[in-house]
Amino acid sequence: MIDFKFSSEKLFDQKFEKSVKADCYVMFLKSDFDFSKDLQEIERKYLPNLEAFFALKDFKGEAKSSLLMHATDKKEIFHTLFLGLGKANSEKDVKDKNDKNKKNKSLKKGSGILEIENLRRALGVLIRVVEKNKFKNIVIELPSAELFGVTEEFFAKQIATILNMANYHFDCFITTESCKLPKDYNIILIADKSRISALKAGLHEGEIIGEAVNIARHAIDLPAANMNPQDLVNLAKAIAKENKLKITVFDEEDIIKMGMGGLAAVSKGSDRDCALVIMEYKTSKKNASTLAFVGKGITFDSGGLSLKPANSMETMKEDMSGAAAVIASMEAFAKLKPEVNIICVAPISENLPSGKATKPGDIITFYNGKTAEVRNTDAEGRLILADALSYVEDKYKPDIIIDLATLTGACQYALGHFYCGMMSKDTDLISKVQKASDLSGDRVWNLPFHDDYKAAIKSSVADICNIGSPKYMAGTVTAGFFLSNFVDHTPWLHLDIAGTAFNVPDMPYYRDGATGFGVRLLVELVCNWNK
Repeated sequence: MIDFKFSSEKLFDQKFEKSVKADCYVMFLKSDFDFSKDLQEIERKYLPNLEAFFALKDFKGEAKSSLLMHATDKKEIFHTLFLGLGKANSEKDVKDKNDKNKKNKSLKKGSGILEIENLRRALGVLIRVVEKNKFKNIVIELPSAELFGVTEEFFAKQIATILNMANYHFDCFITTESCKLPKDYNIILIADKSRISALKAGLHEGEIIGEAVNIARHAIDLPAANMNPQDLVNLAKAIAKENKLKITVFDEEDIIKMGMGGLAAVSKGSDRDCALVIMEYKTSKKNASTLAFVGKGITFDSGGLSLKPANSMETMKEDMSGAAAVIASMEAFAKLKPEVNIICVAPISENLPSGKATKPGDIITFYNGKTAEVRNTDAEGRLILADALSYVEDKYKPDIIIDLATLTGACQYALGHFYCGMMSKDTDLISKVQKASDLSGDRVWNLPFHDDYKAAIKSSVADICNIGSPKYMAGTVTAGFFLSNFVDHTPWLHLDIAGTAFNVPDMPYYRDGATGFGVRLLVELVCNWNK
C-alpha cells in the first residue's frame, strides 16, 4: 500500500530536514538538463562531486535510466535517486500530433514538451529501485506538469495510477515472508502550495484507477484452479455488492434456454458450468449515453479437442483478461461516477477437451439465429463473444459496443506486446478510442477492416465458419469479421488484446504476468465521453 502526502517544503528550505523524513530523495531530469542550473545547489549543499559522479556513471537523463547516489556520511540525510525522462519533443516530432490532440484538454503536444509515457516508465523504475534497496520513506520532487503539456490533475493521476501499478506483485502463494517484495511506502510529493489542490484531485482519481487495474491483474494471475468460471462470477458479484451496482448472472441452463449456442458449445467439454455476467452502472444525468463493454472470459483455454501444444497452454489462465478488464473497470466507474450509463457483459467458460466437448465439424446456432461451422475448437473466444454481443445489442440498445478479447495469436505476431489491435468501421468511435489510448497509455493500433476479408469466413454448410481460410491469412482481421456478424446496427469496435494482456517485456511499471490492459483505456474513454 502506498500512503501519499504533500509538502511544499523544498529541499533547500531550512525546515526541510526537520519536517520531512526521507530514506530516499527522488529527482527527475530530462536528457538536456543543465547541471549548473538544475543541480549545482544540491551538489554544493548535499552531494559533493555529483557532476563527476554523473560523468563516471555516464548518466545523461535518458528515458528509463536511473542513478542512485548512496549517502556516505552523516551530513547526507538521504540517498538520492535521479530518474531520466528522456528527450523533449522537437518541432518536427510535434507536427502531426497537435491536430490529433487539439480537442484533448488533458494532453497537448508542442516543441520542448516531454512524452508523458516517459514519466510513467520513470515511475516504474522508481518502484524497482526503492524495493531493491528497501527504502520505505520516499520524497519525490515533482517536476512541472507543463513540462509534459498536461494539466495538474492529469499529471497527478498518472503518478498515482502508475506507482500503484508498479507496486503490484503476485505473491499470495509465496509462504516465505523474506522472499516477498515490500509493498508499503510513505511517499511525500513536493510541490508549490498553488499546485497542491489540483494535484490532490488527480491523485485521488489515479489511486482509484490503479486499484482497478490491479484487481484485474490479480484475477488474471490467479491459477485456473483458483479462478474458474464461478470464481470470476463471484468477483463480479463482490464488486457489484461493494459498489451497489446492479448485476445479473445467467447460469448454463439459462444460457441454453436463451439460445446462446456459442457459449454453451464452448462449455460442453468442462465439468464446470458457463455463465453470462451483466453489470450495470447508471448515472443520475438524464438522457445520458449508454456504453456497452464486452469482455472475453475463458478462465482456461486448452484449445478444446483442437488441443494446444503444452508450451502454448502454460499461460492460458490469462484468456479471461478481457472479462477481468471490464469487470474491474466497473469498480472504477462506480467511484468516479461518470455521466454515462455503462453495461458490462462477460461471457465466462472454460475450454477443455472431453467426450462431451464440441467437435471440429459441429454446427452451432447463436442467440441471433446465425449458424457457424466449427472447424477449430481453439477459435472459441469468438463463439462466446458472438452471443454476448448480439444479446447486449438486442436487450440494452446501447449507443456503442466495445469488446476486449485475447482473441488471436496472430495479433501478437502482427503487433507484438506494445499495441493491441483495433478494428471498427465507425470512424467516430475509432477516434474516441484512439484519444483515450493516447491519454491512458493503453496503446491501440487501427487495423484494416475492409470487406475484402469477408470471404475468408465463408462456409459451405453454415452461415459462417469460426476460422478464416488459410489463403486469406490476416487471422486477427478475419476473427474481427466473424464478430461483426453479431452486431447489426450499433457502432461497434473490437480490441484484440492478445499481445498486451500478459508478460509484456521492458515496461518498468509491469512485471511478468498480467498487465490489466484495457482498464485505463476504458476509464479514459468513459470519463471523457462527453468532452
